[in-house]
Amino acid sequence: MSTPTIVLVHGFWGGAAHWAKVIVELDRRGHRGLRAVELPLTSLADDATRTQELVRQVDGPVVLVGHSYGGAVISEAGNLPNVAGLVYVAAFAPDAGESAGQISEEHPPAAFANIEPDSDGRLWIKPDLFGESFAQDLPAEETLVMGVTQKAPLGSTFGDTVTDPAWRHKPSWYQVSADDRMIHPDNQRRMAARMEPRGTVELAASHASLASQPAAIADLVEEAVRSVTL
Repeated sequence: MSTPTIVLVHGFWGGAAHWAKVIVELDRRGHRGLRAVELPLTSLADDATRTQELVRQVDGPVVLVGHSYGGAVISEAGNLPNVAGLVYVAAFAPDAGESAGQISEEHPPAAFANIEPDSDGRLWIKPDLFGESFAQDLPAEETLVMGVTQKAPLGSTFGDTVTDPAWRHKPSWYQVSADDRMIHPDNQRRMAARMEPRGTVELAASHASLASQPAAIADLVEEAVRSVTL
């Protein structure tokens, strides 16, 4: 099998640029086949469709990497034949008929109260609380920019359910953020355990582990790439 293209899928309250440090780290290590999806965050169906559109443009195998809600997206989108593996980064990994909202209700995240709706049905993290909610292990200047530029999802997306999760059919890897305030760490551990991943790593990190510990995330992605290339 040829070396897979790495396709990065962001989550709620951010865009493809949330992967900036991981992109730089992977490029430094010699990975040139890098793509990042920009999701509309309007519904799981829309976001999965956009991801599949990009994957179909790749000539060869793909490793899908999803952060946060992006894990639900790669679960829904990842059954395409050229998807060789899945990597979950502090991410939702819903089972069939399960939604991100249902999972969150099992163990509500510490920063749940810091999320508020607007009059258009979109959900925002209160900008002045973005750092402590999403990325408490990043410098204040970085979380200021993240908070101001956050991309708010339609609230209804939290209730959208996965149909046939790709992690039940494809090799998978999972990174748990032990200090996560957006997806309870116990929810992450439970989701990781039931998918029986080929590799799991737990980091002392916030929800924004992709920005605070890009080298560790790149290590996990490389592990997946090496495994599915053999």
